[in-house]
Amino acid sequence: MAKIRIKKGDTVQVLAGKDKGSTGKVISVDREKSRVLVEGVNRVTRHTKAGQTARGSQTGGLVVQESPIHVSNVAVVDPEDKKPTRTKTRVETVERDGRQKATRTRVSVRSGKDL
Repeated sequence: MAKIRIKKGDTVQVLAGKDKGSTGKVISVDREKSRVLVEGVNRVTRHTKAGQTARGSQTGGLVVQESPIHVSNVAVVDPEDKKPTRTKTRVETVERDGRQKATRTRVSVRSGKDL
């Protein structure tokens, strides 16, 4: 399983494909398939089967929804200059309750700011 440096809630920019250059928020991450679901990006039309709900209203027809994108085709957006960047982790030692504890924070490679 590949290491994924993108998390749910991150703002990402699409680097390749039909939606290249567009940005959106990550809805979910599938670690097993190395894919992410981005809000408003890679929208596809699905045909859903007609049926009825408990109240009797009709369901079905054409539904437009997001489709997953491979992780290699998106990059996290730097909060400072709104351009795509890579991420790294910074390990800091913090003293809590008399003992040393290591905390990891994600950092933008481009500007050095926390993500």
